[in-house]
Amino acid sequence: MISVKDNYGRTIDYMRISVTDRCNLRCRYCMPEDIPSISHDEILRFGEILKICRCAVSLGIRKFKVTGGEPLVRKGCLSFLRELKALSGVEQVTLTTNGVLLAPLIPELKAIGIDGINISLDTLDPDTFRQITGFDDFGKVWEGLMAAQTSGIRIKVNSVLLQGVNDQDFEKLTELAKDYPIDVRFIEIMPIGYGQQYRGYDRKTLLSRLAARYPDYHTVTQPRGNGPASYIAISGFRGCIGFIDAIHGKFCDTCNRIRLTSDGFLKPCLYYGESIDLKTPLRDGASEEQLCGLIRESILEKPACHQFWSPDTDAAREQRQMSQIGG
Repeated sequence: MISVKDNYGRTIDYMRISVTDRCNLRCRYCMPEDIPSISHDEILRFGEILKICRCAVSLGIRKFKVTGGEPLVRKGCLSFLRELKALSGVEQVTLTTNGVLLAPLIPELKAIGIDGINISLDTLDPDTFRQITGFDDFGKVWEGLMAAQTSGIRIKVNSVLLQGVNDQDFEKLTELAKDYPIDVRFIEIMPIGYGQQYRGYDRKTLLSRLAARYPDYHTVTQPRGNGPASYIAISGFRGCIGFIDAIHGKFCDTCNRIRLTSDGFLKPCLYYGESIDLKTPLRDGASEEQLCGLIRESILEKPACHQFWSPDTDAAREQRQMSQIGG
């Protein structure tokens, strides 16, 4: 099996694909206002994304995460997921969604054979949900979560805890993994775009709070996904608790991913603004061999690590909002 390593010996086998920068929520740390959307003409067509994915598979990328914005607001997303899942050489296709549109789509996602769904949910309190997202859609998200977890599809909940905003919900969110067969992951806020205005929590802080309540936890050593989360198991819980702390628990040495933005740029690292334009050569008639060369170039140019501790004036730092580059 072909695999491509970057210049630091890391095997790159995972691609995150943003299919849209648009969203039906306005989360305050992501896109709290109507920032200008990328024009439809500039967004990659699904056929173009599939062509890029075929090239990526030929270079050893076997696992794909489809995200946004909110991917389910884009017409034809499920048909795209079906075609991506059917590509020769693809081992895994998963989806990240805010869950608002999810419930009625679960049967089709199950039929497609989706390998997992991550649902972004930062609170279980409807009022706090409205404060964070700007909408009264908690009931729809909860309906989607319940439909998903009973379907047999592997489900994870992603939560971003913000100091003074939703940190009081930590224990309740944790107990989702006690009551249901899902993993709950707590993601440290990324200092990108609006996220720079908030303070979050690292793994060490949250784990100390959990340990006081559940002292019998133990570390999970077997992988539970493709990403960098570290997990613990708690006696009596049906799922595990995960932590993704990119700042305080830097995991760049094991990073295995590249990112495709909705407007066709390949990013080897979330931190850096540097990216490789695939859309222009694709629309200019580039051959598959040429596209493969550009993807390989992006992998080889993947930096050793991010520099989120650097001053905000760092010229190399990504300046776009998280929704514009794909989280």
